Amino acid sequence: MKVLVTDPIDDAGINQLREAGHVVETAYDISGEPLLRAVSDSSALIVRSGTEVTDAVFDAASDLVIVGRAGIGVDNIDIDAATDHGVIVANAPDGNVRAAAEHSVAMAFAEARSIPQAHQRLKSGEWAKGDYLGTELNGKTLGIVGLGRVGQEVAKRLDGLGMNLVAYDPYISEERADRLGAEMVGFEACLNQADFLTVHTPLTPETEGMIAEDELEMLEGGYLINCARGGVVDETALAAAVDEGTLAGAAVDVFANEPIPASHPLLDVENVVVTPHLGASTEAAQESVAISVANQVQAAFNGEPVVNALNAPSVDESVFPRIRPYVDLAETAGKVAAQLLDGRISGVEVTYEGNIAQEDIELVTASALKGVFDPLEWQVNAVNAPQIAEDRGIDVTESKRMQSDDFQSLISVKVGDDHESVEISGTLFTGNEQRIVRINKYRVDAVPHGKMLVARNDDKPGVIGFIGSVLGEHDINIAGMFNARRDEAGGEALTIYNLDDPVPDDVVETILDDERMINVKYLTLNGEDPSWHPAAPEYPGIEQHHYRWIENIIIYTNSTWIRVSYANQPSLILEMRM
Repeated sequence: MKVLVTDPIDDAGINQLREAGHVVETAYDISGEPLLRAVSDSSALIVRSGTEVTDAVFDAASDLVIVGRAGIGVDNIDIDAATDHGVIVANAPDGNVRAAAEHSVAMAFAEARSIPQAHQRLKSGEWAKGDYLGTELNGKTLGIVGLGRVGQEVAKRLDGLGMNLVAYDPYISEERADRLGAEMVGFEACLNQADFLTVHTPLTPETEGMIAEDELEMLEGGYLINCARGGVVDETALAAAVDEGTLAGAAVDVFANEPIPASHPLLDVENVVVTPHLGASTEAAQESVAISVANQVQAAFNGEPVVNALNAPSVDESVFPRIRPYVDLAETAGKVAAQLLDGRISGVEVTYEGNIAQEDIELVTASALKGVFDPLEWQVNAVNAPQIAEDRGIDVTESKRMQSDDFQSLISVKVGDDHESVEISGTLFTGNEQRIVRINKYRVDAVPHGKMLVARNDDKPGVIGFIGSVLGEHDINIAGMFNARRDEAGGEALTIYNLDDPVPDDVVETILDDERMINVKYLTLNGEDPSWHPAAPEYPGIEQHHYRWIENIIIYTNSTWIRVSYANQPSLILEMRM
């Protein structure tokens, strides 16, 4: 697959992707039409903060699977647009945490002791020893706005230097703050108590400009350090506050617009230390984030969890092997349910029973939604399925029951409108074979695969023979059949047919014309098109319409015999001469 890298990253990440067999192209400092052309055939896009990934980029890149940010901040990526297009957005939040935390600590010391100013004057020939009276950090109060990964690392380091810690973060528990030695307080209390205030929040609509003139007045006499994201602090107001003596000083590594012009107000203020966004600029950090984003690109290509996905369900890597078969089962159940419902879907309910109910099932539910929406021919995957449901006003509910009456694990997907509903229940048999075990009130044991006909009828003699005759008259071969009835003899019955051939609409109508028939639905699931399978090149002795069932083909070393196993009949193994 093609991976496009539009901002410089460490060679370790690029080499890893190339060694995995992917084509990696680099195109730095591009935007506009050149960017759209470059990304048009890409399956992955890797950026840092320099590339603006807009809705137009997603429109131009129909094959795009993932956008990887080699770093933390993703304010240059339109995540809503990515979700609408079914593209994963992932960052690398851990790789540069230590580097960013150390830079914040260094900036605090640099500002407290006027190190850059004294350095510059000494280099210019001035011995200005008497002009600088520093401030010790020991015993002072550090206010932390944003106690995430970087904020916590800063807290650990400065707590060890004897500072008192107060923190504001509405998403962190008091217990977690206590373990770090910090007291959780409100936003204004954090500003009022701090001698040094360090900012570690992402840039969002809620945090943009959250520290402006009024907030800086609460920090009167103190110092502000911002190594998080530009735009969180009003830079003009900050320059004025330091210049007028409201603050003792400030240290800034990030800016709302980068690079900053020579006329930027912070450059003209004596007690302000500035650096050009160096927080993550260490050799170890750059290698770490490059490898992290490469790992996530490969995971996305392989259909595995993307651990730092920001807009897609993700699970711990240790959990994924246990739930992966249920991801496919939920999607299948959703597809069957959606195709059996006649009305408009207004609600989806996913129920988990037994062992699966004890797992992290967010990804499984997203896959069930993908299955529900896929027959509607919407451009859908597990990334955008929840958003599609929300945008279209479809209510989604999820429930768990720790016990299942008949199976170790059971997944049920129910779709409905205001008048009717269809519920499909599925489980896994030995070897992770999918089975549909209930359709509404009918108990069945059906293999969900390929072309299927679901017929509901009065339970009278001759119905199955009639359907078989109609299908046979139209050269439609029956590969398997599963029958059930809801009540006693003479009530209603339901039969599921696995077919080798498609069923035209006129054949369905012919079956429905019989007075014994209540409803007939033709469904298609995975494997309808034989060209999808790597066995599609014709082998003598294997009929073309059987390719969709083939699970494995082994060509013996003498190239005269092949061994074929079938996914729908694991016990059936054929050996034949080529």
